[in-house]
Amino acid sequence: MRRPPVLLFYSLLIMSRGLAASNKPRRTVSFNDMDLKQFKESGFDSLSSLMIRQDIGQLVVGARGKVLTLALDDITKKTSEAKWTVSPADKALCQMKGKDAEECDNFIRTLHTMEDGKMLVCGTNAFNPECDYMTFRNGRVSLEGKKQVGRGKVPFDAYQRFASLMDGNALYSAASSNFLGTELVFQRHGLNPVRTEVKRSWFNEPTIISISLVEASENSEDGEDDNIFLFFTENAVEEHRDNIQVSRIARVCKSDLGGKRTLQRKWTSFLKARLDCPFGSAASPSLIQDVFLLRDQNNWRGGIFYATFTTNLESSDACSQSAVCAYKLSDISQVFSGRFLTERDTGSWDTYTGEEPFPHPGSCINNELRAKGVTTSLDLSDKNLLFVKNHPLMEGVVTPMTGKPLLVRTGTRFSKIVVDRVTSPDGRRRQVMLIGTDSGWLQKAVRFDGEDGRVIEELQLFPTPRPVSFLQLSSETGQLYSGASNIAVQVNVRDCSRYTSCDDCLLARDPYCGWDEIRGHCASVADALLGSTIQSLTDGDIRMCPISKLKDKPAIVHLNIRIAQFLPCSPETNLLVSWRFWDGVLPPGPRHTILSQGLIIRPSYSDSGLYTCETVETVKRKVHRRTVVQYLVQVQDANTAVRNLRAAVIALAALAGLLMCSLVVRHLKAKNKQ
Repeated sequence: MRRPPVLLFYSLLIMSRGLAASNKPRRTVSFNDMDLKQFKESGFDSLSSLMIRQDIGQLVVGARGKVLTLALDDITKKTSEAKWTVSPADKALCQMKGKDAEECDNFIRTLHTMEDGKMLVCGTNAFNPECDYMTFRNGRVSLEGKKQVGRGKVPFDAYQRFASLMDGNALYSAASSNFLGTELVFQRHGLNPVRTEVKRSWFNEPTIISISLVEASENSEDGEDDNIFLFFTENAVEEHRDNIQVSRIARVCKSDLGGKRTLQRKWTSFLKARLDCPFGSAASPSLIQDVFLLRDQNNWRGGIFYATFTTNLESSDACSQSAVCAYKLSDISQVFSGRFLTERDTGSWDTYTGEEPFPHPGSCINNELRAKGVTTSLDLSDKNLLFVKNHPLMEGVVTPMTGKPLLVRTGTRFSKIVVDRVTSPDGRRRQVMLIGTDSGWLQKAVRFDGEDGRVIEELQLFPTPRPVSFLQLSSETGQLYSGASNIAVQVNVRDCSRYTSCDDCLLARDPYCGWDEIRGHCASVADALLGSTIQSLTDGDIRMCPISKLKDKPAIVHLNIRIAQFLPCSPETNLLVSWRFWDGVLPPGPRHTILSQGLIIRPSYSDSGLYTCETVETVKRKVHRRTVVQYLVQVQDANTAVRNLRAAVIALAALAGLLMCSLVVRHLKAKNKQ
């Protein structure tokens, strides 16, 4: 049965316009098309923390009123569960203070591993934070019941942003320390507790993003102390306009003990600077959303922070922009070694031009200072500490190492990011950015030298849109773990099976993947035999691929003159599609409408011939084409076809009549002989 050509044309035209406007990445994979493992069971909701325990093969998940352990190699297998609910008295007291029943529960928001293998677990506990220790023995997780105060370690509110970091047995946290959530403290807990000064110039209505430890002392020639970095957004005190939010990076020294008289039990090394990621409108500063540290094992100053930013937060999703910027630790250190801003009596902030005390305020202890008698922060003068107390803000701005973002996307809100370092068959190491979005997608992005960043694959993590709240990667196995509200998912980021040909495999320029010449498929370079895999990450040169011929012969299609018909072409990739007629490019025209899914043709007699649908990708000005499907079109007049059919029917009828007569004559002759 022939399809209605006009209706088909308009429906396909609308689909084509929609796809073109969406500016899709090279390959988009939906939730149902992925080899993705998900954990979702009755009674599991409000996922609030996530931790990989590679040493015991478990993914530890904190949720409302419970902690679960899932098998790391397959999170669909729950191995154990420990409940930690709120007592009726605590819940009633919480509700008396004006909170609703849902808020007055225990949301497990902190999971950290300690030196002895135990885990520190902290929950909101009906707006009265508590912590406990947890063990994993004989395949089961259990709480020890040694409750301790959790104030300042996690926020009172289950949905307020905070950050924490465990170094050995020392916990660093940046969280609100009061019921209303208005007093934020960045502090170290334990034997030598220190915290931030309560001053507007230190924190001004901040939103906490992340804490990172940089171990400088391991490979530092000058013996510099380890650094702790805090990332946050806040209202800029130095701006003349009110409530201008900016992104910040702050630094403290790990061995900071506070001052002897001034800044007792307070950070003596707290300095902060503006963090810039230039994109979008200058009137709408970019706001940091997440940070990942890619360490350099040979030189700590060569480490790189990768951060996601968004702008136009109040605009529609279609107008919002997101970006990834990268910052080298050496550049950050230079800013913290620079000049300070100072607040004038008028309330304005200007560059400090007076004499600075020795050593440079906020400096971390190194060999040079130790040689001069400054071995700890307790040896610093009151003059030095008073300067730090009143001048926490640096004049310099931390700018991206490339001068611009690595990647910018419109219509997408980036949330979480992790970065993986991948070693290619040629021995070079390249970075893959794995970025979560507010709509529940994972974007795999790369940036090679001399090029802009690009998304090479987009994966739908959740069956319905929801923000990616957690993103953690096991670099050992290539398994990525994510979660949001009532679902946890696991996906293999090294999966290369979706590149179905050598051309696709090389054109994708995916650092994880290469063409395995022995097995004849696209495979992970991490699992490939030495010398068996080819890649072309720089050029996407498909001439390296084995020569292959089109498997199928051209499909023969009979079309009627001036009646619109559709020739489908559905490549497995999201590359641009081009049509050729014989050996020439087929341009759009009144008889040919080219869509992303095929070709609509209203043929004349001259349109008979060979039509070829190809995918086209340009890599560094080189055009790569690959045949998807071919049609050998034969055009005929509909009336002529009908007349020919009628003539054929008449001829067949006449032939049938002659045969019948012949049979009758033979029958009569045979009867007469009898």
